[in-house]
Amino acid sequence: MATKVVRRHTNRPERSVYARPAGGPSKTVCAFWAAGRCTREFCRFLHADAPPSSMNPQISKKSSLVWTKEATATGKGNACNATQKSNAPQKINAPQKINAPHESNAPQKSNAAQKSNPTPKSVCKFWVDGNCVKGDRCRYLHNWFRGEGFSMLAKLQGHTKAVTGIALPERTNKLYSTSKDGTARVWDCHTGECGSVIDLGGEAGSLISEGPWVFAGVPNLVKVWNIETNSEFNLDGPVGQMHAMVVGNEMLFAGTQNGDICVWKGSTETNPPFYPAATLKGHTGAVVCLTVGRNRLYSGSVDHTIKVWDLYTLQGVLTLNGHSGAVMSLLCWDQFLLSCSLDNTIKVWAATEGGGLEVTYTHNEEQGVLDLAGMTDAESKPILLSSCNDNSVRIYELPSFTERGRLFAKQEVRMVEVGPGGLFFSGDATGLLSVWKWMDPPAVKVESS
Repeated sequence: MATKVVRRHTNRPERSVYARPAGGPSKTVCAFWAAGRCTREFCRFLHADAPPSSMNPQISKKSSLVWTKEATATGKGNACNATQKSNAPQKINAPQKINAPHESNAPQKSNAAQKSNPTPKSVCKFWVDGNCVKGDRCRYLHNWFRGEGFSMLAKLQGHTKAVTGIALPERTNKLYSTSKDGTARVWDCHTGECGSVIDLGGEAGSLISEGPWVFAGVPNLVKVWNIETNSEFNLDGPVGQMHAMVVGNEMLFAGTQNGDICVWKGSTETNPPFYPAATLKGHTGAVVCLTVGRNRLYSGSVDHTIKVWDLYTLQGVLTLNGHSGAVMSLLCWDQFLLSCSLDNTIKVWAATEGGGLEVTYTHNEEQGVLDLAGMTDAESKPILLSSCNDNSVRIYELPSFTERGRLFAKQEVRMVEVGPGGLFFSGDATGLLSVWKWMDPPAVKVESS
């Protein structure tokens, strides 16, 4: 089982929708490899050496990001290179045959109206139903987002309950999603159409992909597909729902409802090619998030704790007790660990001299935080997507936590995910899967004398 993260390359020319590069390897040296940041397994550009094996966000050893309370509050500190929360496929572009971003038919507000009405913080429910009569005078938003530099590309409709997983497997033009409606849907990235619907036999709790493998967590088992051989099988053993999964060090980790973390190792000598390796015990509540970084596995639980496990010995190393609510999402970014919770906070953890982790900054929200994802915008600025249970996603520029915009939904957004080429995704509790993209900055005109 391969364990490489595929990161997006922003120096690639634009191609047709969701297209993959064809042909042999380039003779051009990969700029990302030269900077020590390319982890693509099948990079078309030249590498002198293979990149280190990893899965999920890795913490850069070359980091110089300053993340203290003072630096964060003032926006100072060096920008970091974002690491994505999931393994993304090669560069894909905007769907050409699916609906354009929704724009309000209402006339633009006048300057006087803008001054009299504060910036709306939520979508107008009457506008959503198509019967708002206030027009410019409405105090709520007549659009699905606010902010600049990004746009909505498509709405993928089909799931009837909350979206619980989004995955873009390597070397394919398909987008996978799972839902509490008990199905997995496979979307064609060229057209935005759903090509197939897979009956999972139960509510899906999580979805990830790694190399040719797609893993879907359902109650008491993990369903596995190999998209190259079209083979499928089940991994038994877990108890309860699979809320989170991650791959690291040639192993699949799955967090379960009863607080255990089930571990399978990949093997070419067994059938199926995964066998049970261990069960990590320590949490007293459901494990709802997992991530891997710096040879460690991090797990977050509804028991309010984060546990740190050695990725090689599978032994518990630390227990972090900084949250007062369920820990909903974890993200390794540079030398930091980011965590969010239903206690309305996002915490930034940094290593101590004694080998532990301590909170170096806490960002407070008005609502509980459900999910985190990290990426860079079109100008390579680090961006954090933060989903809150007020039916919105905050878009922050790091390390200052300056808000760049918000996404809105009819119900809470349970899942945010990032892809290559400036793409990112949101899945809400209605079953809607939305596709977004950072827009390229305008070209600078150079006038001749």
